[in-house]
Amino acid sequence: MSDQPIDEARTFLTQHPEITSIDLLISDLNGVLRGKRIPRENLEKVYREGVNLPASVFALDIHGNTVEATGLGLDSGDGDRVCQPLPGTLMPSPWLRDGRQAQLLMSMVEADGSGFFADPRQVLRHVLGRFRATGLTPVVALELEFYLVDRQRDARGMIQPPLSPCSGERATQSQLYSIGELDEYADFIDAIHLAAEQQGLPLDTTLKECAPGQFEINLRHGDDALAACDHAVLLKRLIKGVALSQGFDATFMAKPYGNEAGNGTHVHISLLDAEGHNLFAAEDGDPLGTASLRQAVAGLCNSMPASMGLLAPNLNALRRFQPGLYVPMAPTWGFDNRTVAIRIPSGPNAARRLEHRVAGADVNPYLLMASLLAAIDHGLRHRLTPPAAITGNAYAQVAPSLTNSWRQALDLLEQDPVLNEALGRDFLKVFIANRRAERDLALQAVSQLEYDWYLRQV
Repeated sequence: MSDQPIDEARTFLTQHPEITSIDLLISDLNGVLRGKRIPRENLEKVYREGVNLPASVFALDIHGNTVEATGLGLDSGDGDRVCQPLPGTLMPSPWLRDGRQAQLLMSMVEADGSGFFADPRQVLRHVLGRFRATGLTPVVALELEFYLVDRQRDARGMIQPPLSPCSGERATQSQLYSIGELDEYADFIDAIHLAAEQQGLPLDTTLKECAPGQFEINLRHGDDALAACDHAVLLKRLIKGVALSQGFDATFMAKPYGNEAGNGTHVHISLLDAEGHNLFAAEDGDPLGTASLRQAVAGLCNSMPASMGLLAPNLNALRRFQPGLYVPMAPTWGFDNRTVAIRIPSGPNAARRLEHRVAGADVNPYLLMASLLAAIDHGLRHRLTPPAAITGNAYAQVAPSLTNSWRQALDLLEQDPVLNEALGRDFLKVFIANRRAERDLALQAVSQLEYDWYLRQV
């Protein structure tokens, strides 16, 4: 390894004498950050040699148990792989241990230095190679929705919005775009922005979303899709950590409340050619964009049914797909229309882009981005034609067709040739085995609703 990464570690330690330990983080299939904690004196060794973790870290379910059906556990000997640090991701975690903690993102590699096939970040890296081969660069931005939740449950043991730090009252109204609500949680939001500044995370806007205790924070667009997903993963950790430090829980569950809006992850994407021109912006300023834009939309529409297993990867994620709450129910698109799955926002021609609005906030950002870019690449390569753009209310014009069945979503993903080729058949075998095992466990659980409805009535 060159001296440059080592210099990054040495400079950081010199600039931060208060740091006593560093968390080495890697994202599993669920987007859960796992890893090891090391003392500061071991940091340079990690930069020189990496750190070992078992390949079965990508076989873990949401409980942290190894899913043996993935083939990454006992059948393979549960062997280690080396995880290497990602330059530029070494940063303080100011909300932890009085500012004495730092963190560093890692990525898993094989003995020859090639990416480990089951690492979601390496899956995205592989998909981006397709764009580099054609001289194209995706420009992306992610928007993350989340709920603040009171750590005290209600009388029925259910979650509830927190008490306002200012009024002491519990929110019961939507108050979409409310500045007053932002003022009430100003200390929390300011702490997020301060920590993000210390970590170099490119935050953009913050807004009050459309349910009690729900907010959205957006990241600025950039031409490094891997870094954009790194930022999303780290932002989620930051928001949860700051919330805990202020007495709240923050959740990115896709559907924490059955009768309120879900949490989504919206992704904005445009493409630059080798000369830096936006392929989606028409030279004559046509607001309808270009043939490349329509081909990209077509690829996304074609792959959307099969990608649901990635975009809604768990039982709760599929509960989000209910009518009337601004959640796409079919592979639709349109211009400046928030009722469709793929929205072409208004704005300057040079900034023409698409906004993908399907995924929940619980999605793994690397796998979300990999699936979207794979679909766009397919649309461009095959010059696909999209369905007609929707004007007006898409919910009233197009019947729901995206599955809300976990089993069907995984079956469609398993059978899809486009995503198998782009993401790797070996990777999808691991992912689908992991998700099916979790589904099997979920089916064994009997909910309180079932007791309330059926215990005495049938």
